[in-house]
Amino acid sequence: MTDWGHFLSALTLAGVRVSGMVAFAPFFSSNALPARTKAVFVLAVSYLLAPLVAALPNAHTEISYEGLLGEIGVGILYGLTLALLSEMLIFAGQIMGTQLSFSLVNLMDPTSPIQTPLLGDLFQLMGTFVVITAGLDRILLASMIRSFRAVPLGGFVLSQASAQGVVQAASGIFLAAVELAAPVMAATMLVEVTVALLGKLSPQLPVMSLTVPMKTLAGFVVLIGALAVWPRFIELHFAGLLDYAQALIAGSVAVHGGKG
Repeated sequence: MTDWGHFLSALTLAGVRVSGMVAFAPFFSSNALPARTKAVFVLAVSYLLAPLVAALPNAHTEISYEGLLGEIGVGILYGLTLALLSEMLIFAGQIMGTQLSFSLVNLMDPTSPIQTPLLGDLFQLMGTFVVITAGLDRILLASMIRSFRAVPLGGFVLSQASAQGVVQAASGIFLAAVELAAPVMAATMLVEVTVALLGKLSPQLPVMSLTVPMKTLAGFVVLIGALAVWPRFIELHFAGLLDYAQALIAGSVAVHGGKG
């Protein structure tokens, strides 16, 4: 009875942490995956991990409000940090959509009940495709499992520093999105300058009717050429977000342990 109680407590805490990750992380949080499938996945992973993580040093398997909130905090920190990858792709699509004159074309986001720009949806789907084909979903799961060694069960306390860390990571998505959209932005700006010079040299030319199709054509040509570097770009940022999430929770545990 004591062993079963110990196992069920570890199973509950591990399930809370894994469910937090599944609720926010890319690919796992997609509405394309049925809720029952996610629930079975969380239960299966938690069942397999429970006896292992309960045996780790400094693991506290007693169920308490502090322990449950800590496990929720670890899962949410992981999920929210990695969700910034999708937000970066959506923001890059919004920038490119404006440059390609698609700013008014919106579609329903398949992963959330909101409308997003057309290219934002396209880039998010492409990012998910890269995550699956590159095996980053398995890397994410392995990293989440390793988090039980860095942060034992019941050993995390959500602090102001960890929340500020997520905000700082969110500020980086703007720079990353601009980097991703930079080739298309440069090409469309060059087209605009060229058309403006043509308009000055030959006022009789219908430059206003040429600007939009030329920008769109040049932008798509550059975008197709830039797709070759997308997988590496997404992999690097995904790995960086994983390392940042691990450092964030490990730092919070270190700070909490130092104060205690």
